[in-house]
Amino acid sequence: MLKIANLRFSIALFSLAILSSTACLAEDKVTPSSYNLDKAINYALDNNPDLQIASERIGQAQAQLGEAWSAFYPQVTARVGYLVSNNPAQVFSMMVAQREFTSSSIANINHPGYRQNFRPEITGRISLYRGGQDYETTKIANLGVEAADLERSSLRNALVQAVTSSYYSYLAAMEAEKVAQNSITAVNSQLGQTRKRFNAGTVLRSEVLSLEVKLAEAQEARIKAANGIELAKSSMTTLLGLPAGQDFSIAPASILTTATQAKPFKDLLAQALSQRPEIQAAATQIEIASHQVQNEKAAYLPKVDAFVSYGQDNQNPGYSLAKDNVTAGVQVEVDLFSGFRTKQRVSAAERKLAEAREQDRKIRLAIEQELQAAYLKLEEALARLKVTEAAVTSAEEALRLVNVQRQAETVTVTRYIEAQSAANQAHANTVAAHYDALTAQAALKKALGDWK
Repeated sequence: MLKIANLRFSIALFSLAILSSTACLAEDKVTPSSYNLDKAINYALDNNPDLQIASERIGQAQAQLGEAWSAFYPQVTARVGYLVSNNPAQVFSMMVAQREFTSSSIANINHPGYRQNFRPEITGRISLYRGGQDYETTKIANLGVEAADLERSSLRNALVQAVTSSYYSYLAAMEAEKVAQNSITAVNSQLGQTRKRFNAGTVLRSEVLSLEVKLAEAQEARIKAANGIELAKSSMTTLLGLPAGQDFSIAPASILTTATQAKPFKDLLAQALSQRPEIQAAATQIEIASHQVQNEKAAYLPKVDAFVSYGQDNQNPGYSLAKDNVTAGVQVEVDLFSGFRTKQRVSAAERKLAEAREQDRKIRLAIEQELQAAYLKLEEALARLKVTEAAVTSAEEALRLVNVQRQAETVTVTRYIEAQSAANQAHANTVAAHYDALTAQAALKKALGDWK
């Protein structure tokens, strides 16, 4: 009995372990319900549809490279043919190929009747020389893989920046909503007291109306902040690749970094031009176009193929070593005149090369403009942050002085609410400037290609 009990206990523990491990695996597959910045970036990199599409394009380019390399391997074809004819020339050819021609066959050469021929055959062909076209095609395909990989790097760089900007926009909107709610609470409190004093005849109706205006302004600010929260969350939903109806939350970072002053613009520009994937992709496209020109020019050169064919001819289906035959040879082909087709294809390839060079110049100019805009926005945001931090000190001191005057009843309640609103707005401006600086720094990193 004791052994049976121990056995049951062991089985129960084993079952519990399986259930626990299954639950852990299931938990790993569940989409996170809360995202901080790092988790949001990692999840977007794994699930964003644009990156998945780019990965599939890399696979397509790799398949095209494999197809290009197939030109260097022999091509082997198996086929079976059937032919029936009463044409004297055809019948004579069949009889000879079938090893059944005899001296008596001459008597009926003009009226041989119908004859059939079954021909199973295996043919091998290999390209010996195609003017360098096979080599150029493989180079183009190999560069195509590089271009697809650079496209994914560009998308990754832009995706991380977009997630970062949406994350900070969400946090800024949350802070703005808190400030608006605090203002609503403060104004509501003062409005209730002022209405009582108005009913008692100790204050004018204008103060009640002024507070009602302040309340409406605070409510409007809260509505805008709430809308900003939803817009930022909607943007995060798209970037993360989540279904529209899926619920999730955005958690603030445990340690919020502070934006720092950038290096000199000249150094940043050199860094961007050296590491942005778009620049490298444009250079790759120029190289592809150059190989395409050489590929088209190779059509002027001769093409040399070697081939071998092994099969048999027989009147009936089947196979016999006595009737097999082998044909082998080398074929040289050159286009003497193609109606100017080759010339036009070369011209089109050369125009494509010129277009790729202009595209490279355009991308360089666009990146320089993007970098300069991000650099200036970061400088502006950092300068604004210093100004708003100084404004917070002044607004808090003004609020303290107005509060002292209010207790002495030398200022109206409206002036106190204005001072309190100014202090709240100063704090809100500081928070917004802080997040704007972080967003500008993220845009600068994207312009540099740091997240490729």
